[in-house]
Amino acid sequence: MKRDFYEILGVSKTATADEIKKAYRKVAMQFHPDRNPNDKAAEEKFKEAAEAYEILSDADKRAKYDRYGHQAFGPGANAGFGGAGMNMNDIFSQFGDIFGDDMFGSFFGGGGGGRGRGNGGGRPRGVRGSNLRVKIKLTYEEMANGVTKNIKVKKYVPCATCSGSGAKDKNSVQTCTGCNGSGQVKRVTNTFLGQMQTVTTCPTCNGEGVTITAKCGTCKGEGRAYGEETVSIDIPAGVQEGIQLSMSGKGNAGERGGAPGDLIILVEEEAHKELQRDGLNVAFELYLSFTDAVFGTQVEVPTIDGRAKIKIPAGTQSGKIFRLKGKGFPEIQGYQRGDQLIHVNVWTPQQVSAEEKEMLEKLGKSPNFQPQPGKNEKSFFDKIKEAFS
Repeated sequence: MKRDFYEILGVSKTATADEIKKAYRKVAMQFHPDRNPNDKAAEEKFKEAAEAYEILSDADKRAKYDRYGHQAFGPGANAGFGGAGMNMNDIFSQFGDIFGDDMFGSFFGGGGGGRGRGNGGGRPRGVRGSNLRVKIKLTYEEMANGVTKNIKVKKYVPCATCSGSGAKDKNSVQTCTGCNGSGQVKRVTNTFLGQMQTVTTCPTCNGEGVTITAKCGTCKGEGRAYGEETVSIDIPAGVQEGIQLSMSGKGNAGERGGAPGDLIILVEEEAHKELQRDGLNVAFELYLSFTDAVFGTQVEVPTIDGRAKIKIPAGTQSGKIFRLKGKGFPEIQGYQRGDQLIHVNVWTPQQVSAEEKEMLEKLGKSPNFQPQPGKNEKSFFDKIKEAFS
């Protein structure tokens, strides 16, 4: 069985994103194959740590893991490279920037093996934009069925004047002379492991591979401006209060062409006027008159999909729980669906007239109106246990 991802990285379930990043860096350096040559166990732990970080560093995947564990990324679920079949190139491609400024980067072939920032290599120039967080309040119906929400987000967007470059014009951008456009400078040092190549960020261009000789007059060289964007958010069916969704690249624009951050969506629940949620199930308190409980009736009850009619048998007791199968919430990324539980309350009049009092006193002496619980009558706790089992 797979180990718990938090246990692999040695962090608590309340760890911040920064704590998770630092923990992964520490574990990955400890078990890197270059420090543990021909050690298969260390290599597996190295890959295991990469898989754990891949899930826990993504807000959406982490929320799914917290709720469903490893089953959230079973067959058919999209969890990225997920451990199986990973190689060192996969890991560096995914997480190389975490180690870029120390000798650990050299274990991956010199911090990217010539993936220049300024000359069209794999690593983008500029400063990555920060993540944004928004809250979305959803009704029971929207949570059960899924919904698309269009919201306006105030954030940094690429500068329209310079298209995000931060430069006055295309002639104002030059390849950095300090690193020849690679964004990195390298030097060879002798360590206890032997001769190793150290890769650090170029101090001249701050790792961007280019320098700007004349800044854009609109954004003052930043490559972005504060604005607004309408974002379309697809909410899947089955979400619940507190779950976080993530939209890659929908956060703040980066500086000078840097990659944009992500948009983190926190789901909030809008209280329903008549229903209450309990996990996948929905509960409704039904109040019946004494005569309806005695003679039986048909009533209409609210559900998250509209209204439904149910038959109340004659002689229904207060505390009875009816179940509407499949009328609850669906399981996110699953096949289960909860039920609607209807709890019966027989309403006792709080005020009666003299005539009603006389009639009730007469009825109260009748044997049929005396409590006669049978042996098969279930207790309140048995009913609750049965309803939620």
